[in-house]
Amino acid sequence: MTKEMKTEPFDVAQFLKTDRDCIGYLNAILDEDPSLFSKALGDVARAKGMTKIASDAKLSRQNLYKALSEGATPRIDTVFKIVQALGIKIVVTT
Repeated sequence: MTKEMKTEPFDVAQFLKTDRDCIGYLNAILDEDPSLFSKALGDVARAKGMTKIASDAKLSRQNLYKALSEGATPRIDTVFKIVQALGIKIVVTT
């Protein structure tokens, strides 16, 4: 008899415990694959609480989930609202 191995889907939000974790994760995504940035913001928002982030960003939870889903292309003003609600900044450097 062989035992079946049970697996669970990996959820990065469970590992984003501190602001430093969140910032490191977002920076890594920007370095590796910026097309995943919206999804990564969603991971951070889930780690911090979607209801709170939606409220702070003045968005409905449904719109927040939609904007941060994989493959989404949210408007830049929406991204800035979410970033501000998360208490982080986007910085451009050379």
